[in-house]
Parts: sequence; C-alpha cells; structure tokens
Amino acid sequence: MNQHRYPRVTSFRTRRTTLSPAQQATWDRLWPQIGMQARDGDVPASRLDTEAWFGRSAPVVLEIGCGSGTSTLAMAQAEPHLDVVAVEVYKRGLAQLLSGIDREGVTNIRLVRGDGVDVLQHMFGPDSLTGVRVFFPDPWPKARHHKRRLLQTATVALIADRLRPGGILHVATDHAGYAEHIAEVGDAEPRLRRVDPGQPLPISVERPVTKYENKAQDAERAVAELLWEKTS
Repeated sequence: MNQHRYPRVTSFRTRRTTLSPAQQATWDRLWPQIGMQARDGDVPASRLDTEAWFGRSAPVVLEIGCGSGTSTLAMAQAEPHLDVVAVEVYKRGLAQLLSGIDREGVTNIRLVRGDGVDVLQHMFGPDSLTGVRVFFPDPWPKARHHKRRLLQTATVALIADRLRPGGILHVATDHAGYAEHIAEVGDAEPRLRRVDPGQPLPISVERPVTKYENKAQDAERAVAELLWEKTS
C-alpha cells in the first residue's frame, strides 16, 4: 500500500498531563498489560495482533479519541462479544479509562496512546475492523484550521479500507459545520453507504450521554449521528 496516500493529520492540541497518585499507581500496574504506544519516537508501531493481545478471536472495534472513556467503558460492557481498541493522545484520559476498567473488571478493552491515523495506517490491515467509532472529534472551527480536522477525505478512505465488508463507521458531533463536512466526505467515499440506526448492525450505536454531551444539550447544540456501512 502506498503510505503517502493517507497523509497524517495533526488533529489534536498539545497538553501537559499530570496524574493523581492513584491514577499513576493504576497506570504502572495495568498499562504494560493492556496499553501500548502508537509510536516509539519516529518509529510507528507494527501491525497489531489482536488475537494475541486479547487472548481470543473476536470482532474488533476501534474507537478514535476515546477521551476519558465514558462511552468506551459502557459500550464495551454492553458488548462483551466485541474487542475494543481505544485510541487517545492524552495520558490523563487514558488513565481515567484504565481506572474504570480496573474498577469494573472489564476485559475486552485495550488502549493505544497516539494519533488515530497512525494507528489505522500502521497497526491494522485491510478488512480487519468490524467498527470504527469517532465521537465528538475536535471541530477546529476556524476556517484556517479546517485542514487539521481528523475526518478528511483521505482519513475516511483509510477507515473504509480497514473496515471489513459490512463494518460500520459511527460518528457523532455537536458542531453543525463539521457535521456537514463529515457527511459530505463520508457520502463521497465509494466503499461506504449510509445506514439507518434502526436496522440490524454488527455493533451497537447506542451511546451513553456523557458530561460533554450534557453541556452541548444545555447550549442547545444538536448532536448529529452519522452512520455508514462498508459495502461488499
């Protein structure tokens, strides 16, 4: 595959991270078992063997930008037959999710710290994912920053390549302009077709309402749910 076909998109802001002593203790104990880095310096991680990492063969869902993991944890608990790989740049969010995994005894989540495009490009092969979830990606609202949005034509093409036939791309956003952009690039990808959330799907599209979404509702920002299926 031509690696230059899918250019990297810097779709996140740099933040400093400080963990509480309890979070750091959980991180030190669990991260070596269920977490990994997408890159070691300039070297990307190699192809991921999900069967070895999870210890079983199961459909895999990739969540890009899991934040503190509220949706990740709840949806993984509701779908124990799926294996979930959650990607996040920020260590604090991953630490919060790790604490939830530890508290609830959830066994079907693994974590990757790094850039979602990196993970898609280097850690998964074609037709390997049953679902890709992208919930409330940074909208980069200023026009001069739109090129930094995660869901561009090239990224959606990469997602389509990594989805197996029948696999689902599920996107949620509360930014109207970004929703229009995502709808446009998703509908333009020839390997994807829009689907209705009411029809039978291989993954759940029922999300818990997070604190972020409550704030959006309080501000009267409508949440757009966008769903595509990879065609055969």
